[in-house]
Amino acid sequence: MFLQGTYNGWIVALSGVIAILASYSALNITSKISHAKGTTKYFWLMAGALVMGSGVWSMHFVGMLAFHLHAAVKYDVWMTLLSLLASIVSSFIAFYITMPKNVNWIKIAFGGFFMGSGIVTMHYVGMAAMIMPVELSYDRTLWALSALIAFVASYAALLLFLRFRNQSTSSGLKWLSAVVMGFAICGMHYTGMRAARFHGHGTAQMPDGPAVDYFLLYGVTVTIFLILFVSWGAMFFDRHVLERMAFLDALTGLPNRNEMNRFFESHHGRDEIGVLFLDLDQFKAINDTLGHHVGDLLIQEVGHRLRRFIDADRSAFRIGGDEFLFILKRCRPEQAEQLAGDILQSVKQGFRIEGNELYVTGSIGISIGRLGESDLLRKADTAMYKAKGLGKNRYCVYTDEMGIKEVRKMEIEKDLHQALDRGQFYLVYQPKWNVRRNDLHGFEALIRWEHPRLGLVSPQEFIPVAEETGLIVPMTKWTIEEACRQCKEWHERGIVQPVSVNLSAKLLQTDHLMEWIPGILRDVALAPRFLELEITESMVLYDIQETVRQLRFLRDLGVRISMDDFGTGYSSIGLLDRLPLDTLKLDRLFTQDLDTPSKRAILQAIVLMAENLHLDVIAEGVENQEHIDYLTQLGCYVMQGYYYGKPMRNDDMEQWIRAPR
Repeated sequence: MFLQGTYNGWIVALSGVIAILASYSALNITSKISHAKGTTKYFWLMAGALVMGSGVWSMHFVGMLAFHLHAAVKYDVWMTLLSLLASIVSSFIAFYITMPKNVNWIKIAFGGFFMGSGIVTMHYVGMAAMIMPVELSYDRTLWALSALIAFVASYAALLLFLRFRNQSTSSGLKWLSAVVMGFAICGMHYTGMRAARFHGHGTAQMPDGPAVDYFLLYGVTVTIFLILFVSWGAMFFDRHVLERMAFLDALTGLPNRNEMNRFFESHHGRDEIGVLFLDLDQFKAINDTLGHHVGDLLIQEVGHRLRRFIDADRSAFRIGGDEFLFILKRCRPEQAEQLAGDILQSVKQGFRIEGNELYVTGSIGISIGRLGESDLLRKADTAMYKAKGLGKNRYCVYTDEMGIKEVRKMEIEKDLHQALDRGQFYLVYQPKWNVRRNDLHGFEALIRWEHPRLGLVSPQEFIPVAEETGLIVPMTKWTIEEACRQCKEWHERGIVQPVSVNLSAKLLQTDHLMEWIPGILRDVALAPRFLELEITESMVLYDIQETVRQLRFLRDLGVRISMDDFGTGYSSIGLLDRLPLDTLKLDRLFTQDLDTPSKRAILQAIVLMAENLHLDVIAEGVENQEHIDYLTQLGCYVMQGYYYGKPMRNDDMEQWIRAPR
């Protein structure tokens, strides 16, 4: 005898609502997976699987509560829990397989198979958990149809998850998808129930007996609350924990670059805003000498000081390293400049960190306008570098003139990469003169750039760019090769004079010179004593031991070493006896104001020191007879400057040499 069950319509509707809500919650949670990184990704993966699996299970057993068989029905506890586990594990496996951003159809096929198998297993294990005085069998056709619906629903669920996991906000389309999934899951359940055949016995009819299993009722209730708890907990975690991690700098507690981007996305240019770009001036030296730990503590202290300048119209951000940004709403130029001055004054006060008294300054670039994020940041960045170039510990407001210079600098940087290959560089030579012998003392080779469109580009423009980009290394090699070749040609024409070439600090950070110089001299067949390499005082700061090693190798080879711009750098006079030098070249600063007693006293002391160290002295910037008279009185006899000759190309130099004096 077949028993015919009936359904409570309200509870059936409740099961559908649960399926829809569970689907929507799972869509919301799994949408976080593609945005998460590291272990956070697995948190969202587990949460999504728990909500999806528990939701399908809850819908199934709410549907069972809606079903009245008019017979005493209980449920085996372990079988019921096993059905819940099957639903959750299958959802986790399916989500895990399809977790990567680039998912192919094979992974979708496997993921859908596991999820569908889990739903079918959950449903029919749950049915097997029923303890009742009847026998249960299934209509094979309807059973197969229910399984088919389960797999179709699973593939639909996965495709919807993949569709919406890059969309973290709610939308009508997402609700519609949840409704479709809910109806598909309900369709599978009630088709499976339709496939069930209950065979009763004479004593099985209990029309007046209780039909509710309170264990099942309590279990479903707890599971529904678990779904709500996981969903609400995930949203709380997302809004209060993950958002804090994503939008706040962990070191200073200030908003980070992500929060800055969010501000600009929400700002639509209604009011003028001011952007202050702050970069610490001496931070790298502190990091390198005292370690990153002290550097981090310094950044923390700077961030703490910057907090006092935050109010309703001012926001501060740490955007990376030692860079900070202030955004001022409804900003006027005088407000931005006042704030910049206050910030600089605060930053330059001393910091006491782990027993170290540290002093840093800052450079600030200011830009004001209604422009987009990239324009304001680029202009503030340009102004900040201008402030650094003006001596640091100051602020600079962006101007259109800076913009023109920045565009020109970018164009120079872009074209500099092809200039060497296209033969746009050439050398000029400036003579050095020995007034005691009234004779030529050699040449200094200087590189020049003839740009096809910009014309002659000043070395003051392209040399710093070449230093920044590293192009100075191949440019210097070409300069040495060309200068040595020209020097050899002059020798063959009877002009036997040495040539000097300026070196970049970047070359001493490699072993290139020790490889290049012997090979170049050998290829050109030039004696080493006719090549002089000029270094600057600041280059010695790189690594004194490494600098001495490389210079000693070159000097032992026979190459002369000169210190250029002496007296304007940072090295100690005490290092002069350690450096393998032949010549000191006095900066033009000493040539100016030679009639000043203090300047003459300093110059005389340098000349006397060089004489005791057996070093030659060359004065740069000689432009008139008065300079010559003063310098010779002080004991300096080798000079270089416009008085004797401007930098000239090789043909002009030959004419200058052969011209009567």
